[in-house]
Amino acid sequence: MGNKIVSAADAAALVKDGDTITTSGFVGIGVPDELLAAIEARFLEIGHPRGLSLVFAAGQGDGKERGLNRLGHEGLLKRVIGGHWGLIPKVAALAVAGKIEGWNLPQGCISQLYRDIAAGKPGMLSKVGLETFVDPRLGGGAINDISTEPQVEVMTIGGEEVLFYPARPLSVALLRGTTADEAGNITMEREALTIDNLAQAMAVKNAGGVVLVQVERIAKSRTLPARDVHIPAVLVDAVVVAKPENHLQTYGTAFSQGFTNRIRTPSGEIPPMPLDARKVIARRCAFELPVNGVVNLGIGMPEGVAAVAAEEGLLEHLTLTAEPGVIGGQPASGLDFGAAVNTDAVIPQNNQFDFYDGGGLDMACLGLAQADGVGNVNVSRFGPRLAGAGGFINISQNARALVFAGTFTARGIEVAVSNGAVEIRREGRAPKFLEQVEQITFSGARAARLGRPVLYVTERCVFQLTEKGLKLTEIAPGIDLDRDILSLMAVRPIIDEVVTMDARIFRETEMDLRTELLHLDLPDRIALDRETGQLFINFEKMRIRSHEDVLRVQELVTEICAPLGRRVDVIVNYDGFKIDETLEADWARMVEDLTGRYYRIVSRYSGSAFMRMKLGRVFPDARTHIFESATQARSFLEAECS
Repeated sequence: MGNKIVSAADAAALVKDGDTITTSGFVGIGVPDELLAAIEARFLEIGHPRGLSLVFAAGQGDGKERGLNRLGHEGLLKRVIGGHWGLIPKVAALAVAGKIEGWNLPQGCISQLYRDIAAGKPGMLSKVGLETFVDPRLGGGAINDISTEPQVEVMTIGGEEVLFYPARPLSVALLRGTTADEAGNITMEREALTIDNLAQAMAVKNAGGVVLVQVERIAKSRTLPARDVHIPAVLVDAVVVAKPENHLQTYGTAFSQGFTNRIRTPSGEIPPMPLDARKVIARRCAFELPVNGVVNLGIGMPEGVAAVAAEEGLLEHLTLTAEPGVIGGQPASGLDFGAAVNTDAVIPQNNQFDFYDGGGLDMACLGLAQADGVGNVNVSRFGPRLAGAGGFINISQNARALVFAGTFTARGIEVAVSNGAVEIRREGRAPKFLEQVEQITFSGARAARLGRPVLYVTERCVFQLTEKGLKLTEIAPGIDLDRDILSLMAVRPIIDEVVTMDARIFRETEMDLRTELLHLDLPDRIALDRETGQLFINFEKMRIRSHEDVLRVQELVTEICAPLGRRVDVIVNYDGFKIDETLEADWARMVEDLTGRYYRIVSRYSGSAFMRMKLGRVFPDARTHIFESATQARSFLEAECS
């Protein structure tokens, strides 16, 4: 095995003209900047290596000079296949200008493809990318006209369409760890993520390539605990000790013990957000959080949902995740994005995407850059500006419920939140709700066809995806429908019944969302008037999200009614009530059971015509009475009882 420690310059000399390199990293985490800087320096000095092909999954850069931006020189790169391009503008500019071949493929698919390359498989099959710009019928992920070699193929297997992502050989891996012993075993104890290091090393080594790893420090050969080794020495050809400035834990934080998840940080370390448009959006999104569910939060606006969840005391009642492999805890934001504190686990990125693609996410909250009338969303390409899809396509296609979050317009928008209302002080110069998005990163038509619940949340209104397109469902206090919404949309949404967004969203104080989502107030919602013998059930603004919620209601009503030994008359308030469609049959069976055992006359009411129609479907029995107001419901009951 020998001593594998070499200088950065010597490591760079191992990269030859025409090599296909793959790099580790997620935003500013785990990026091998020492190795990238050495390759850049060698190219600028002697003009080699030249004509490299680059394959990367997550975005690796700071939007300026670091990370893969170091490779953004004409002649150094020939072709690039990557997941997220927004943080590497120097490389993106070469691709947009047609100076290099370039493709944008789903981050998760590239991440998983490393394993298939390592295993010698011909490629990977996935439904991820269908009906988006990655689909060969919609461009195949090509960034420019010179990128003609197909990177994705459409196939039919078992009567269903899938995409085939061919495996391509990799010849050099540029990776990063914390400690290496002299033999080349690599640990990652001070890294915030493990990402795809092992799979990339295997893919390159099995192809006869060169694996280069930068670390912080060196240990004596064979002294590292075997269980701590993430990349074994048999896969490593050379190790470089990095300068501290080229080995920051993240581009936002030089080092945090909390990000290693070897300690748990005190609660409240991430401060509450100020009450602005960003917090309004995050708060409204938080109403959709599934109790005891698994959630992904995307980069940008959705990051605020984690802060709101922490402020509302919800983190212990759900599992937040981020695509590079963090599970549980509180994800970080900005240039720390991808790291998290107080996690339950940190797993490889490719395994995380296995979980996501298989339907493991109960909900995802992702960014909203452009949308159109049929619900398509674009976050990946805006004229000459190339952002890239990252993990957006994997996540948005496979989460069980989806919330897109963003301001209603962009570029210069100024919003004030005061006195419980929203004021648009300056409108953004760029509309977001267009006749047609520039690129389809999320297919609204596909999601609607599959019956996936999708919301579009802004600071001034909320839309819901339907089979006929976007439907306006909520509007913020202080917002004028025509002036602030409809006049700024290229396609008029469906407008049926529009309600005011919850007033708590626009107040400085906490929303007490924990009580609502956990139904801690449910016992107070069900009360028996001993004098009249009437049972009052208040479901106002209650959301039924799970079968457990249905059972809890049944249990509480039974606790009150079973000891009475007689039937009771019931008034039920359904104002603002919401129930997931998949639970409607369960709810109807539960109510039928209670009616058969305990109820005599039942009077229900809701101010919403839509809810009255929905309840009419749930309770088709002719004896069911659904009124518009509490007064009508009580009058009916009094008349029936007299």
